Amino acid sequence: MSSNVRASIPLLYLLAAVAQADAGAGGHLKLRLEAQAYPEDSLFRDLAGSETIDVGGDLRLEFAPGRGRWTLDAAWQLIGFAGDSIEWTRDTAALPGIAQERLPDDGRRLFDLTHVIRDRGRGAVLHRLDRLAVRYAGESTVIRIGRQALSWGNGLAFAPMDLVNPFDPVAVDTEFKAGDDMLYGQYLRRGGDDLQAAVVFRRDPVSDSVTADSRTSAVKYHGFGGSAEFDVLVAEHYGDLVLGAGLVQSVGGAVVRGDAVVTDTGDEYVLQAVANVSYAWTWRQKNMSGALEVYFNGFGQPGGDYGPAGLAGNPALVARLARGEMFTLGRRYVAASVLVEMTPLWSLTPTLIANVDDPSVFLQLVTRLSLSDNLDLLGSLNVPVGAGGTEYGGIDSGQPGTDLATGPGLFAQLAWYF
Repeated sequence: MSSNVRASIPLLYLLAAVAQADAGAGGHLKLRLEAQAYPEDSLFRDLAGSETIDVGGDLRLEFAPGRGRWTLDAAWQLIGFAGDSIEWTRDTAALPGIAQERLPDDGRRLFDLTHVIRDRGRGAVLHRLDRLAVRYAGESTVIRIGRQALSWGNGLAFAPMDLVNPFDPVAVDTEFKAGDDMLYGQYLRRGGDDLQAAVVFRRDPVSDSVTADSRTSAVKYHGFGGSAEFDVLVAEHYGDLVLGAGLVQSVGGAVVRGDAVVTDTGDEYVLQAVANVSYAWTWRQKNMSGALEVYFNGFGQPGGDYGPAGLAGNPALVARLARGEMFTLGRRYVAASVLVEMTPLWSLTPTLIANVDDPSVFLQLVTRLSLSDNLDLLGSLNVPVGAGGTEYGGIDSGQPGTDLATGPGLFAQLAWYF
């Protein structure tokens, strides 16, 4: 897409929003502050110093004009960053799955709807269309074409059945999932079962061509059997055959969920499996809910060798890290969390994610506070714990005497909805 077309996107969006009185317009403005410390033996400390402080803003405008059974779903974002990280990461080669995506990017998507307005010094500004899809909703059929989001699977922290833009298990703000360019259809049966199908079109980031090996084509059936719900998935994902099955069952007041996914890479069959249980109760007049999840990742690195040479011998894992569909390096994990409703407007959620094979853990305390009907405060304290060479303690950087380690980090976000 040319820069002229990109630059016209916000204007076209605003004109359309004004022209449609029944557009259902809305959105949010989010202001963020992030602080990150780096240990003395971390390579990041050599590049960035002992700590980094960054601020950011995200203006999201949404509208959904419709006529009859047809609706246009659109969302435009204006995003800005300023601080230490945006500067020191500019000339640093990204390490797939280890260094986070520096700026939102459409390099793999069918359409490039992201335009960087400025990226120099200590700041960057860009705008993008995160949603742009036409939707038809019949009595039992839904069809959408365009940029949209898709979420499948029963995992809470880990989601092997969620093939399209899954969330990082340690992500704090999970309100909006990144959109992809796809054709989606859903057929709802009278008994409540439904059949969903999606084709996600992508480009090869090297050749910039649309290839079958970059596409995801998937069909999922969701049904009910007695008191249980089940899912059956068949997909072709980046040229690999993927088969999956999921189950949700209520047991004694708790909810038990699980997914098993097998991928045929052409060289081997690889299993991923997740199972969790969640339960809600009241303690000392406070509402609480807890969850415990176990995850096995057959793509993970055996033996805990997470250094450059070790990961180079596991191209299937590295490819999934680079594509942003996997965020862990090991094979066996446990995640546990408890949400405590301190007041009707304020909650605290301590979370632990552990790499069992290392062992190392990631500790997180998330707080949510509703300041008014349209103003929310979200924050987290993040503490990785582990010895050098472990996943959360800091993996081998490939440079003598240094790890890719991070220390404690803080995240704070104020969101205004309109």
